[in-house]
Amino acid sequence: MTVGILGVGHLARSIIVRLLDSGMKPTDLLLSPRGQAPQLAARHGIPVAAGNRELVEGCPLVLLAVRPKDAVSALAGLPWTQRHTIVSACAGVTIGKLREAAPPARIVRAMPITACELGASPTTIFPDIAAARPLIDPLGPVIVLRSEEEFETATVSAAIYGWVQDLIRQSAAWIECHGVEAETARQLMARTFVAAGRMADEAEGDMETILRQLATPGGITELGLKTLERRNVSAAWSEASDAVLARLRQS
Repeated sequence: MTVGILGVGHLARSIIVRLLDSGMKPTDLLLSPRGQAPQLAARHGIPVAAGNRELVEGCPLVLLAVRPKDAVSALAGLPWTQRHTIVSACAGVTIGKLREAAPPARIVRAMPITACELGASPTTIFPDIAAARPLIDPLGPVIVLRSEEEFETATVSAAIYGWVQDLIRQSAAWIECHGVEAETARQLMARTFVAAGRMADEAEGDMETILRQLATPGGITELGLKTLERRNVSAAWSEASDAVLARLRQS
């Protein structure tokens, strides 16, 4: 089965790298002829379609990874059939809008993050259609949502992923400014965040219990948390999340 990549930007590039690393052959992919397609074709030997019509005609499974504002127009007028499954990574674009543009193809919404390049993306999907899994499974843990509304809310995590990257950057920069070598500071903070994530994911007990065990009275964790609380960081984080969700619901 050939997988078509409709929209070859930075997220699609990360997905493509992972698919190849997981054993997919370059000839099992077909790229739309824009964006990073020429570079990826030259580097990996992936074929490039003459146009989007050729891509759809040759690929029963298609990743849609264009900018959200271009999603509907990218699908419109192409020869979709019942054999097609479209996996949309376009944040905020509903199944209803995509289905109107590409009848009678099946639509799956997915939200991978660029960590998919490492096979480490917690990828949310709705609905769970078996035909989409060869594209989604190699990217990392798959999280199936129960409804499109739930999927929309969970999509905020893709923005939070970027905010966490900025927290790592800021933390590493602070450590470097206080005398630690730059690469050591980066490794330390990156691996500290990985460790925190693993504890949250794998340890027994709820998040409140885990945090209570860390923030012992009079300790340095408690001191930092109280400082952040005085600056109302939690409210700012919630406000940022609300703003992203509002944007997604308006798309």
